[in-house]
Amino acid sequence: MTQPANARPLKVLQLTDPHLMANPDGALLGVNTRASLSAVIAEALRQHGQPDLILATGDLTQDASAEAYRYFGEQLKRFDCPALWIAGNHDDSVLLATVAAEFQAEQSQLVLGGWHFVMLDSSVYGKVHGELTQEELAFLDQALGQQPELPTMVCLHHHPVDIGSDWMEKIGLKNRDAFWQVIDRHPQVRVVLWGHIHQELEQQRNGACLLATPSTCIQFATGSSDFAVEPLAPGYRWLELDTSGNFKSEVRRAESFEFDLDEESSGY
Repeated sequence: MTQPANARPLKVLQLTDPHLMANPDGALLGVNTRASLSAVIAEALRQHGQPDLILATGDLTQDASAEAYRYFGEQLKRFDCPALWIAGNHDDSVLLATVAAEFQAEQSQLVLGGWHFVMLDSSVYGKVHGELTQEELAFLDQALGQQPELPTMVCLHHHPVDIGSDWMEKIGLKNRDAFWQVIDRHPQVRVVLWGHIHQELEQQRNGACLLATPSTCIQFATGSSDFAVEPLAPGYRWLELDTSGNFKSEVRRAESFEFDLDEESSGY
């Protein structure tokens, strides 16, 4: 598949783990999560302008409140493009889907700009770890089978690989082998994208690029055995996708955002 000479790349913005709350003053380890999200959105608009698609990859709220979900949806009105939302371990997946539908952001797959996007719910009610149900795995296999010629991005919340952090290894995707068995049957998958780990990560696996992205609020310390945070600015990922399957990606942070992080916390 060749890129038409006059075509431009599809511009995609990933926002993840905002941990919003119904209370406007709600803070996570000293960071007001509404203020940090606003700063990240402003930075994305300043650095890149309008995207063509927003991927919101879970933990949209900390308190699983309708008010927080609706606040998130209202904030995305600063962009003139569609968005796709998925749940994380702090979310209520049913409520999230209900509110996402109010903002036309509930789709589990989308074809746009010569790419196929597949959104998975890896959340498990009442648990921190992730798992894909048999129904979700079957959906993934079927969705990928329907678009074998299109370069594809698969999104979920929980990390499906080891990231070198002991405490986070216990709360990743539990049935990752089953997930990769499906992915390996579909070589058009170019990107697997997730949140949850509150840090930047890039790996390669069988021709696919594996990407994780900083939170729009607090950041977890990389390589830590026990829970730890580090005072890095909130961030986002920007991707530019060609119909050839090639792409560029970068992480940016809202460096001007001022915050007072509680670095001594043993959890959140």
